[in-house]
Amino acid sequence: MKQRLIRQSIIWLAVMMALLFIPAGTFAWPAAWIYLLEMGVTSFFITIWMLRNNPALLAERMAPLIQRDQKNWDKALMGTLMVLWCGWFVLMALDAVRYGWSHVPLWVQVLGALAYPLAMYVIFLTIRANNFAAPVVKIQTERGHKVVSDGPYAVVRHPMYAGALLLLIATPLILGSWWGMALLPVIVALLATRAVLEERTLAHELAGYAEYAGRVRYRLIPMVW
Repeated sequence: MKQRLIRQSIIWLAVMMALLFIPAGTFAWPAAWIYLLEMGVTSFFITIWMLRNNPALLAERMAPLIQRDQKNWDKALMGTLMVLWCGWFVLMALDAVRYGWSHVPLWVQVLGALAYPLAMYVIFLTIRANNFAAPVVKIQTERGHKVVSDGPYAVVRHPMYAGALLLLIATPLILGSWWGMALLPVIVALLATRAVLEERTLAHELAGYAEYAGRVRYRLIPMVW
């Protein structure tokens, strides 16, 4: 697993660097390096924690984002999100560096840089609480899939998405792109759609989920939705 993990990490870093620096046309983009550093450091610590404490979950999260036993609607949504994700980073690089269509004040970029580790901490709390936090929507019968209701799941039904939402907001702020922020509602709408469809699947196929959803009222943001 370790060799595969190293290989996937190198590939992921290479892809992210390509999405940022090729459209930017330069490596002289400090905000992008800060973003990659934050992404790398936080991901490293979360991964090391899983490797030591929950290797089965790490194996699940290392699996492809399109899987055979995954719901068809989730395959379509994940495919769309992956394409949109790549285009989003290209747009932000074109905006912030190559063409300079918009300008984000430094203090706003700093706020984004502070929000990023907070978002990753929420994601870590979710992973620590939920042994079944796979990246795709499926019922993990072979792993004894059951409802998780403690930790961040006692606050919202989808804390992973809540962390992802904060991460999505932080990203264009760090990179300095208002155009990236303008595209954000489209990505969030797809994420929200996935949350609703995932809940329908869990309510029908996972024992106890409907009761849990009745107790925990909010999906992503307490007192909002």
